[in-house]
Amino acid sequence: MSNEAVIIEADRNSDYCLQLNRWFLKPIGAWPSSPSTTRLEKIISFLLNTICYSTVIITTIPSVLQLILEDESINLKLKSIDFVSHLIVSSFTYSVLLLHNKDIRRCVEHMKTDWRAVTRKEDQQVMMKNAKFGRYVAAFCAIFVQGSVLCFCFVTALNTLEVQIGNETRILHVLPCAVYKKLVNVDESPTNEFMIFLQIWSTFIANCSTVGIFSLAAVLAAHACGQLNVVMLWIVEFVNEAKVERRADGFMEIGIIVERHLRTLNFISYIEGVMNKICFLEMLRCTMDICVIGYFIVSCKKIGEVVYMTNWYYLPGKTILDLIMVIARSNVVVQITAGKLVHMSVYTFGSVVKTGFAYLNLLQQMT
Repeated sequence: MSNEAVIIEADRNSDYCLQLNRWFLKPIGAWPSSPSTTRLEKIISFLLNTICYSTVIITTIPSVLQLILEDESINLKLKSIDFVSHLIVSSFTYSVLLLHNKDIRRCVEHMKTDWRAVTRKEDQQVMMKNAKFGRYVAAFCAIFVQGSVLCFCFVTALNTLEVQIGNETRILHVLPCAVYKKLVNVDESPTNEFMIFLQIWSTFIANCSTVGIFSLAAVLAAHACGQLNVVMLWIVEFVNEAKVERRADGFMEIGIIVERHLRTLNFISYIEGVMNKICFLEMLRCTMDICVIGYFIVSCKKIGEVVYMTNWYYLPGKTILDLIMVIARSNVVVQITAGKLVHMSVYTFGSVVKTGFAYLNLLQQMT
């Protein structure tokens, strides 16, 4: 096979690895530019960035004002926090994607160079196996995030409620997230539908940034694993050949192995430089979501407390017995679990983090 054919096949393989990532990031103008990017493509990306930022900001402001200015119950505020936090954290994720444009491009070029350096069929098979796994993870991430969040928005928007304004009764759609009505009067028909469209569109943009960064992390991590597997394959072959042939000229081969290992470690450091801020934001968001879910689950116990604190002793005897059943049932809390094995709570999250650091310290001491 000629050198040109090898380069074409290597470029085809690297494009196969990054194909889904381009599909996720190009619609929001977050795919990193390259020297071959035309001026028109850069202008389109800039316009997409402006549209995405403007849409998310316009959608977020009325919901944030609703949380701050409206005197509502804590339950109603918590229901809006999840939607608002998703938009805000995704906006930061989107900003990190744009700010680390050069770092992402460096990772992409690093992958292309690795594929062009492949000369053996065995190495190509190992790398392709990991590349397919990265694509599967990226596709699952997109289906799960976009499907779950958009389904929630559409199902909520399909519900209707009656609003009495003067002598007129209006039937309006329920917004996925409440807004400050003194700023945006969603009790009127055109404004109601426009705000629903704006919130769903902003959710799609936020989902694209979240899907884009985590699918990119999956593909890059899978490629790094493939490179490490290649290094391990080389080491095993080098040791076996040296054992059988007892060669003394293996210095050059071990040097190539060490060079590839260090190159892979540098690639992992590039990934960490892009992902560390986003992982921190996602950890905070997931912790907050766990706390909110735990609050709503634990609030079932308050039903029994409310029943107990009422003047139940004025009721007839049979009615009192019925209230006892309500108290007993409210004490049985329905909990969210992971595979029916672990309860999802802040305590569990803290235990996982502590256990992870404990194993990390153990591995460091062993090595």
